[in-house]
Amino acid sequence: MKKLFLIPIIITIGALGGCNFSSVDAGLNEKVEVSLINTEGKEIGQATLTENPKGVHILLKAEGLMPGVKAIHFHETASCEKPEFTTAGAHVNPTHKEHGFQNPKGYHLGDLPNIEVDENGKVELETVSPAVVLTAGKDNSLLDADGSSIIIHENADDYKTDPSGNSGKRIVCGEITK
Repeated sequence: MKKLFLIPIIITIGALGGCNFSSVDAGLNEKVEVSLINTEGKEIGQATLTENPKGVHILLKAEGLMPGVKAIHFHETASCEKPEFTTAGAHVNPTHKEHGFQNPKGYHLGDLPNIEVDENGKVELETVSPAVVLTAGKDNSLLDADGSSIIIHENADDYKTDPSGNSGKRIVCGEITK
């Protein structure tokens, strides 16, 4: 398994089914399960979000994707209307910053590190986002009145171009609701 260390988030990527995460969630709070769908509306994976003292812990498994590096972000609304997922809105950004970890005016709280889809079209991700919470009522909560979405884009995020890092079309969406 390959580990990429990025500030402010740590990301681990491996082949789908290559790791057992049963011990990783030990001691974490209540989970939010998210079904991930492609642009045709077919479920292609799952994400599990759990709030812990370090932020929101994310476990994501998906398959049926084109290989390569892809952007992944939290978007502001829990709405995944296919095929473009534009109903998910912009990135979670309650601080009104610009996009990207390398942007001197950034970053959006919904920005996450890129993921790598393997040659078999599978991705497995484990990361923590310290920028957001699941606690309702907080400005940076993914579980506000209209929820949020997790989106995978067709291309990598360049970490600097506002508003979405030149990451291209939205190809996977999952609604984050309680």
